[in-house]
Amino acid sequence: MTAPIRDPELEAFLALLAARRSPRTVDAYRRDLLRLAASAGKPLREATVADLERHGAELRAEGLAAATIARRAAAARSFFRHLQLLGVRDDNPAAEVALPRRPRRLPRTLSAGEAERLIAAASGSAPRALRDRALVELLYGGGLRVSEAVGLARGAVDLDDRLVRVTGKGGRERIVPIGRPAVEALRRYLARGRPFLDRRRRPELFLNAKGGALTRAGAFLVLRRLAGAAGLEPERVHPHLLRHSFATHLLEGGADLRTVQELLGHADLGTTELYTHVTDRRRRELYYRAHPHARRRTGGQPDDTGPAAPDDLDRGRGGNRLADDAGGSREARARGEA
Repeated sequence: MTAPIRDPELEAFLALLAARRSPRTVDAYRRDLLRLAASAGKPLREATVADLERHGAELRAEGLAAATIARRAAAARSFFRHLQLLGVRDDNPAAEVALPRRPRRLPRTLSAGEAERLIAAASGSAPRALRDRALVELLYGGGLRVSEAVGLARGAVDLDDRLVRVTGKGGRERIVPIGRPAVEALRRYLARGRPFLDRRRRPELFLNAKGGALTRAGAFLVLRRLAGAAGLEPERVHPHLLRHSFATHLLEGGADLRTVQELLGHADLGTTELYTHVTDRRRRELYYRAHPHARRRTGGQPDDTGPAAPDDLDRGRGGNRLADDAGGSREARARGEA
């Protein structure tokens, strides 16, 4: 168990952070900064560039991923920037520490057909089945993050105008339009599903089997259950996969990048631009499959048995899932609730 914070500057920073960020983010910052203080062996306000570089070397020696090390460095940069604003320090030692390069992986997506199969698997008239259908329609039809979806209040959905008011990262609010299938699924859930789950008068839109708010881990389990029923690989399907699919299918359908950025709630257009590489890859795949002169030749003769993708193309959609949400312990707790 983590020892209580005894550093007044750190305590004040975390209190300020709690007013702007989620409890989960504050807990992560607390763990990362306490670990840094323990490594430095002194109050954080006195840490030097050498202290931070040594701590980074310790994390690399432990085999932590570059993304994890970068996240911990970001916590340190925020803390020392806070001290600069207060006039406690003149410098930000964390800003002088070189970060490991993080490879940018293309987001994995479902094909349009796979998305439809996943949605179709959420069938039935029981309250939980109606909830599951509404959840998957909203995740795919609105591109919501899982935290945004499970955090929705009942009043955040306007079914008449087909709009959802979403509170995203940093407390930023955006209005997301949703299609008729999502509206119909939500209408059925609100009329014939949610009233039977709402035993505690909860304000959240999505409720679990015990009447409490559906958790992120619970949403994971819902999608894995549906993936199995749809004949997809359950370990491959998670809420953020539907968000990636939402963005990719919009761009493939002709949506402009700025609109997709606004719908996703990305602060930086560069984050959204990553999806253009996915659509470029899809176009290459279609070309190599469809054009006779693009097909692989064997022994000087055209390959009439079917097109084959070139060696440099991605050969499958399997692989490591994106580290987005929920941990195993939360999944275990949610197993009886979802």
